[in-house]
Amino acid sequence: MAQQQVELTLESVTLHLTIDGVEELTLNTNAGGMPARLHPGPAAAPAVVWVGGSGGGLDGPAWGMYPRLAGQLAAQGVASLRLHYRHPNELENCVIDTLIAVEYLVQQRGYQAVALVGHSFGGAVVIAAGALSNRVAAVVAMSSQTYGTDLAPRVSPRPLLLVHGEADEILSDACSRNIYTRAQEPKELRLYPGCRHGLDECREQVDADVVAWLLKHLTVDTGTR
Repeated sequence: MAQQQVELTLESVTLHLTIDGVEELTLNTNAGGMPARLHPGPAAAPAVVWVGGSGGGLDGPAWGMYPRLAGQLAAQGVASLRLHYRHPNELENCVIDTLIAVEYLVQQRGYQAVALVGHSFGGAVVIAAGALSNRVAAVVAMSSQTYGTDLAPRVSPRPLLLVHGEADEILSDACSRNIYTRAQEPKELRLYPGCRHGLDECREQVDADVVAWLLKHLTVDTGTR
């Protein structure tokens, strides 16, 4: 008997705690909950959704890149939602989870332009989700795999940033170069000599580059803040 496909919907959101201004949430769907951390921004602010690799998680690579950069962006008036998948390493489900998170930020929190950032397996997730949602304004894929990136040409006209270490021991930088070749403009590829899969060796430069790129493409006027 064929399995009946169930449409995923967001049923409720549970706020557990607020610590140092960061909201510990669970996004409750009809097919399970997604732990998340929201770094709020002003009304109608731009926002970023951060997703992890094949194991999911909330913190990203490079010793907690996601909370670190979310804090920097919050100081510039940009909200962030760090998301853990319902079923890590299941590409289609993870793409759907990311799209649910985007809709939550726009429809329930009132944020406007939304960027997506993903690392490793998450790079493929955000490329696919960015291609499928007109809510998405920009996509950043770091140390990305190529599997699941067939929709890379459809990210355009949204800007795409590909970040990869040239010493990546898990996924060669050839992966991001391949995605870059297939993607349409606007697109940018940044390679970091001596930097491995987790991007820790080039942490400060990657932090600065990703934050500056997001602020640019989310049209934040940093000079007024």
